Amino acid sequence: MVQPRGRGIGLGRGRNSGGRGLSGGKFAAGPNGNCVCPKCGYKETHQLGQPCYKKKCPKCKSPMTRE
Repeated sequence: MVQPRGRGIGLGRGRNSGGRGLSGGKFAAGPNGNCVCPKCGYKETHQLGQPCYKKKCPKCKSPMTRE
């Protein structure tokens, strides 16, 4: 016997349920790359576990961004 839609046992969450998985979402950029000052152009190597936006440029004290 076929059950009508909406009466099944499952919760309606299949493989493509919109979950983020292990990738960390859109904010995880990986271990490689540089931190760059958008104001003066100073660059330094990104350190694992230290987000660039939390660093201040040593030259002009502006918040840095990820390259």
